[in-house]
Amino acid sequence: MKKIIVLLLCISFFQTGIAQKTSKEEKIKELLELTGAGKIGIQVMESIMNDFQKSFKSVPEEFWSKFKAEAKPDDIINMILPVYAKYYTEDEINQLIAFYKTPVGQKVISTMPQLMQESMQVGQEWGEKLAEKIYNQIEEKGYKRDA
Repeated sequence: MKKIIVLLLCISFFQTGIAQKTSKEEKIKELLELTGAGKIGIQVMESIMNDFQKSFKSVPEEFWSKFKAEAKPDDIINMILPVYAKYYTEDEINQLIAFYKTPVGQKVISTMPQLMQESMQVGQEWGEKLAEKIYNQIEEKGYKRDA
């Protein structure tokens, strides 16, 4: 009888663990859908495909159409899911979902692509100026490049 009770308890704990994992995964998927992660994946894929199409002009259009039809945004979501699970608890995922459903959260989602693009441009300009400054100071001091 003890063995049966212990076995039932083990099964119960195991099922609870699976249910919690599934619940957390579903909430992460909701968060990623809410923030448009799948759409971003599609945009990246289309950008990559456009670059390939420019380089491989002899490849027929049906190849690109078939490839695009086979590429699934869910693939990137399923790859990202464990990363979110690693860094966020289920409670934090719930809070993020709640935030992104607010007007300011929706604004963050809608402005993020432009914000990131402009921030990368600013960062690139800063990096170029920094590199130029370093290079000028190296030359002023008469340091030579190693061969």
